[in-house]
Amino acid sequence: MSGASMPSARGRLGRFGELAAAAHLQRSGYTLIARNWRCSGGEIDLVARRGDQVVFVEVRTRRVRGPQAALPEASVGAAKAQRLANLAHAYLAEAALPAELPWRIDVIAVEVDGAGRVVRLAHIEYAVEA
Repeated sequence: MSGASMPSARGRLGRFGELAAAAHLQRSGYTLIARNWRCSGGEIDLVARRGDQVVFVEVRTRRVRGPQAALPEASVGAAKAQRLANLAHAYLAEAALPAELPWRIDVIAVEVDGAGRVVRLAHIEYAVEA
């Protein structure tokens, strides 16, 4: 291979979760605008649109560990929420979208069993107050 490395198990799991989340959004009437949008401040997993609202989506994927394990969405703490809000503002500025355009930040939590099946997908709208 020429400089590219094989994705880690964690990277493959994350990619799988993003694909499941994107499919969920499309089935729910959203139009995907961007996947893995990057800037110097970080990355937004998915950018979608529903009606006139832009939706920035953070996807959190975990393998099911047991009844006491933390839910994937619990991993979005205050620092991550602030980073997501900053990224949303950066996206809106780069895309030159009007300031009055409604937008929000959602989290989609995906849990996968040992066989690689999605056993839980939770779409939390307005998960991050911006």
